[in-house]
Amino acid sequence: MRKKLKNNDKKPTSAYIHIPFCTQICYYCDFAKVYIQNQPVDAYLTTLLAEFDAQDIAALKTIYIGGGTPTALTARQLDTLLSGITRHLDLNQLKEFTVEANPGDLSDDKIAVLKKHHVNRVSLGVQTFNDKLLKKIGRSHTAQDVFDNIAKLKAAGFDNITIDLIYALPGQTMADVKKDVATLLSLDLPHVALYSLILENHTIFMNKMRRGKLDLPSDDSDFEMYNYIIDSLETAGYDHYEISNFGKKGFESAHNLMYWDNAEYYGFGAGASGYVSGIRYKNHVPIHHYLENDDKRAVQEALTIKEQMEEELFLGLRKKSGVNTVAFNRKFNQDFDAIYGETVAKLIEKHLLSRNEETIFMTRQGLMLGNDVFEAFLLDDLA
Repeated sequence: MRKKLKNNDKKPTSAYIHIPFCTQICYYCDFAKVYIQNQPVDAYLTTLLAEFDAQDIAALKTIYIGGGTPTALTARQLDTLLSGITRHLDLNQLKEFTVEANPGDLSDDKIAVLKKHHVNRVSLGVQTFNDKLLKKIGRSHTAQDVFDNIAKLKAAGFDNITIDLIYALPGQTMADVKKDVATLLSLDLPHVALYSLILENHTIFMNKMRRGKLDLPSDDSDFEMYNYIIDSLETAGYDHYEISNFGKKGFESAHNLMYWDNAEYYGFGAGASGYVSGIRYKNHVPIHHYLENDDKRAVQEALTIKEQMEEELFLGLRKKSGVNTVAFNRKFNQDFDAIYGETVAKLIEKHLLSRNEETIFMTRQGLMLGNDVFEAFLLDDLA
C-alpha cells in the first residue's frame, strides 16, 4: 500500500500563485480579483506563503504568478512574495519563472525586484495598442506605457517578454487589428497570446450587452481577425503552438504547456486552482474566506477515468501538436479508437480534425471552432 501511495504521490513540478489585487477593474475580467485599496495585502501574503511552505516544496520547474495584477503590489510587498517563494527552492531546477505585469504598474524598483529573485519571464497585459480602445475596456495604461516598460525590461536583461492582446473588442475594426499586429511585430518580442473577447457573467461588459449597449464585431469579423492574426504571425516566424499562443522557437510557455499536457500542479492563493494526486481543487474566495479558513481548499474533486480522458483531449487538442493516441492508450489502459474513433471520423469529415498514424490534431477551422470539437468528445458512458 505504501509503495502505491508513493508512486501516485509524485510531487508536481509546477506552481500557480494567485495575487487577486488590481489597481483597476477591467470591464471584461471575471477572475478572482479586488481593487487593492484598503485590502489586507500584507496579511494575504503572509497566509499565501504559509500555504506554500506547508507543501514542503524543494524544487519546481515552472512558477507562474498571475492575478489580478501581481505588480499592483508595492516593491516591498513584491520582494516579500518572491523571496518567500524562492528561499527553499533549488533554483538550478527552476527553468521558467513568470510574473504577470500591468504596464501601468511596472516601475523601475519593481523590475529590479523581479530580476533579484530569478524571474526570467514577464507577461504584460497589453490587450491593445489603441489608446481609445484601452479606455473603452477599462484599462488604465497607454500604449506608450507598454513601449516604455518593454524598453526598461530589455535594458534590465529580460529577453523572455510576452504580451497578451485581445481582439474582437467593442467597436474594434479590422484596420485596428492590423495596426495592433503591425505594432506587435515592430517590438520583436518572442511570444504573444491573442484572445478573442469572451463575455463573462458578472462583468461590466456582460451587463452592457444585456442592455443592448455593447457594439461587438460580428462572428464573421471575429473569424477574419483570427485568420489574419495567424497568417501574419506565422509569416513573421512565430509558431502557432496552441489555440491562442504564438512563440518563436524556444520561447513557448513551459508553464502553460504543462496545463495543456494535463500535468499536475499546485495552486496557491485565493481562488487558485490546482491538480495534485489526481484531485482537482479550488481555494476559497473571496479573500476574507481564504484568510479565515485553515483548510484553504474550498472544493476538491477526485476525477473519474472518464473525466481524466476527457480532460486529456480538451487540453491536448488545444496544442498544434494535438493528442498522441498511442500515449493515450498507454496512460489510461484504454483503446482510444474503440471509445472515440467514431467521433474522430465525424470531426474529420467536418474538416475540424486531422490525424496521422499516431496523432489527432485540430485543423485551422477546428481551432476557430474549438468548443464544437471539445463538446463532440463528451460521452455519457465509457465504451
